[in-house]
Amino acid sequence: MNAVNDETFQPDVSFDGGDLDCGNGLLLLIRKHIDPLPRGGLLEIRSTEISVDEDLPAWCRLTGNELVTWSKDGKQRRFLVCKGRLEERGKSEAPKVPATPMATVVSDAALSPLTRRKERVPAPSVPPLAVMGIGSWPRPRWMIEAMHDYVQGRLDEASFQETANDAVRLVAAAQERAGVDVMTDGEQRRDSYASFVATRLDGCQLVPLIDLLPLVDHPEEFEAELRALDVPAGEVRHPGVFGPIRRTRPIVGHELDFMRGITRKPIKVALPGPYLLTRTMWMECISEQVYASREQIAGDIVRALREEVIDLLDGGAALVQLDEPVLSEVVFSGAKNKRSFMCGALSESLGPEHELAFARDLMNAVVDGLPQERVALHVCRGNWTPDESVALAGSYAPLVDTLAQMHVGAYLLEMCTPRAGEIEVLRQLPENARIGIGVVNQKHLDPEAVDDVAAKIGHAIALFGRERLLLHPDCGFATFADNPICSATSAEAKLGVIARAAARFTN
Repeated sequence: MNAVNDETFQPDVSFDGGDLDCGNGLLLLIRKHIDPLPRGGLLEIRSTEISVDEDLPAWCRLTGNELVTWSKDGKQRRFLVCKGRLEERGKSEAPKVPATPMATVVSDAALSPLTRRKERVPAPSVPPLAVMGIGSWPRPRWMIEAMHDYVQGRLDEASFQETANDAVRLVAAAQERAGVDVMTDGEQRRDSYASFVATRLDGCQLVPLIDLLPLVDHPEEFEAELRALDVPAGEVRHPGVFGPIRRTRPIVGHELDFMRGITRKPIKVALPGPYLLTRTMWMECISEQVYASREQIAGDIVRALREEVIDLLDGGAALVQLDEPVLSEVVFSGAKNKRSFMCGALSESLGPEHELAFARDLMNAVVDGLPQERVALHVCRGNWTPDESVALAGSYAPLVDTLAQMHVGAYLLEMCTPRAGEIEVLRQLPENARIGIGVVNQKHLDPEAVDDVAAKIGHAIALFGRERLLLHPDCGFATFADNPICSATSAEAKLGVIARAAARFTN
């Protein structure tokens, strides 16, 4: 496009990207400012970086936004981008207030002290052979649409939460019909099991995965890998860190409070673990504007998660589950320093020994001193596609020592798929911890036979004893809202199979 006179168009929001190029943070800043705009809203981008002349029009074509005009005065460039198409201008609501500039790092002394609930709610106990989902449940189409509208600023908080409440009621009813013992809310309010935290923590914002392709070493190869893995890069969103990470409101405490109002059964709440969030949120070219290292960003992540876990325990959660599937990527990806989509972790790994020790220390920093019997750890090998052939594979043998050193009271582990190896290796886990085993595979469309599930349960009882055993699918039913593994009907049927098989050992 040639430079044109753009005095006709007045931007709704404007920012200066300086000399940042698209691979060093400009795209994230664009997303930070354009997302709150309605369709037809105009964003002015000022830049002195020459490569933006070619990269920004390409980004606009890729994302369906319109580059209306651009001009140049010496080194200073001015781009005017319309969210969507220009003909949509004036047909949506007025533009929202633009995002605030990136904050500067504050010292620990400036942080608000951890607040506790005024009244602590006693939690029901989790019985032996308790049947539960891992966490996520397929969202109705109207829930996904509401989620997109909320993230992009078209739906207010109250309306979004009201819509989500309706979706959660459907999930709860399905679990009741299936006969589960421990309830989850199906993560209906979350765009994915991990990245949703960017909508709840200060300093973060969700950005489409496709915007982050320039940040990896070989974007073309990475994009090809996403296609091979059946990952919808244009729909999956990823946290971008623009300021210090702070928890100034509950991350998922509101989910627990609503569930307590609709069920008397024990409730489990899942959270992404500290290592997963550190690997997800630390991207040098962006995060280093706020944090000097991933160890520094990990400190704020640990603080936020510990505050949240304490709040959930005070609020009556029977189990708080911390998800750390990226541990599998550490030991099974097969290449040191290999970047991987594994569960959304884009940052590099420094090698298994270092990463496992780092993950162990972060986990223990979150949970140390808390009621161990109410904290669980979940590990799997990837759950973004029903295609078993593209997920990671390997025994728990290289992980079991690290898992045993994490101060949790339960391990909820993928075990039904042959990719997980033999169950006997789990006998190396602490004898005072409960063992949860996956006895159905959420990747398979049809429900397993009750006899087959019962056989798995019987074998596990022989290894660990009835009192220690917990029962669940290998993973969630809809890790990513836009890319569920199965249908709600299939999810209910599979939990029902587990419940009927478990009943043979409880009657």
